[in-house]
Amino acid sequence: MVIKVYIASSSGSTSIKKQQQDVIGFMAVNKIEFEECDIAANEDNRKWMRENVPENSRPTTGNPLPPQIFNEERYCGNYEAFFDAREDNSVYAFLGLTAPPGSKEAEAQAKQQQ
Repeated sequence: MVIKVYIASSSGSTSIKKQQQDVIGFMAVNKIEFEECDIAANEDNRKWMRENVPENSRPTTGNPLPPQIFNEERYCGNYEAFFDAREDNSVYAFLGLTAPPGSKEAEAQAKQQQ
């Protein structure tokens, strides 16, 4: 399984740049394998991302903006959903991955199962 983070390398939006850095930084620090898919430099990436963000997750006007996160073909969510999952210590579940032993998320899951 490969986590794919769709980004725009040449975004004029400071907000989008910060969100992309936040997601990528989190993945790197937590040693979560991921692939950056640049929608600014690759038209196929842009087209694929736009076609695969579910209808109910699209903005009411315009196209979905990066960062958008997928586990292979399965849509995980946008930055807001990632941020919420991080706040709830449920990023691995959000990504469709098993939380590593000793992580806050694994500990929370163990408590829920008791």
